[in-house]
Amino acid sequence: MKIFKNTSISKSFKNSVLAIGNFDGVHIGHKKVLREAYKKAKKTKRKFGLLTFEPVPAMFFNKKIINHRLDLRSQKILNLKKEKLDFIIFQNFNKKFSKLSYQDFIYKVLHKKISCKFLYVSKNFKFGRKRKGDVSKLKKYEKKHFYKTIVTTPLTKKKKTVSSTIIRKLLKRGKLRKANYLLDRNWEVIGKVIKGSQRGRKIGFPTCNILMKKYVIPKFGVYAVKVKINRVLKRGIANVGYRPTFNGKKLLLEVNIFGIKKNLYNKVINVVFNKFIRPEKKFKNLIELKNQIKKDIKLAK
Repeated sequence: MKIFKNTSISKSFKNSVLAIGNFDGVHIGHKKVLREAYKKAKKTKRKFGLLTFEPVPAMFFNKKIINHRLDLRSQKILNLKKEKLDFIIFQNFNKKFSKLSYQDFIYKVLHKKISCKFLYVSKNFKFGRKRKGDVSKLKKYEKKHFYKTIVTTPLTKKKKTVSSTIIRKLLKRGKLRKANYLLDRNWEVIGKVIKGSQRGRKIGFPTCNILMKKYVIPKFGVYAVKVKINRVLKRGIANVGYRPTFNGKKLLLEVNIFGIKKNLYNKVINVVFNKFIRPEKKFKNLIELKNQIKKDIKLAK
């Protein structure tokens, strides 16, 4: 799978079947679209590609949106590799690109640079300056620019369209099992371990602390997790929140990894969320906190 940093792609990848979208989380709805597009590429003997955007447009237009993403670029690449793509284009969504008219997007990007022949989009797809471009505009220019627009039927579960927005809402409500089902895998956070106050170590439960950065913030509380460290998988418990017992001011993901006591500062670890155990709570004292952590560990194991 070839990865392009912009729409200036090699000639051998032109005349392709192309899907466009954010594909945040690469969930089961996305996979339905990608598998339909892959079948078309195979049938017409063309390359199969994806055009996506970095940063996510919603975060570009609203700087107040910080914690939003279901996955990072590196995770998206790994998940998309499983969908038999020949190439991915990560278009930098910057001020200049955001000012591109819908006509210029169709002519300069889709026609001149990518030269796609089949274009897979959702019915709600919007593009171009002030989001003036839509499916009807794409269809209007099909013959002129030699491509065919295919509007995908969304995947629904219990009469609701599967979307990244719904998965974010489920995570915020602590509905981890449902979120993981729609993702078709367990939700995962990747981050570098930073030095904390070491309170966990002092009470017998050392933790690896990670900043959530651009990730959506799940419901505050304790989770059963698995942690990947240098290809080794360990079980553990994690707390997402502000640590109210200690009057914490910084939002952290704290992970107690079973069987590991050495510090992992500056190591990059993957935290895989398996089960929501309980909401975050302020305890009266350290003894009460320690007793609860022991109960949490039993539930996680």
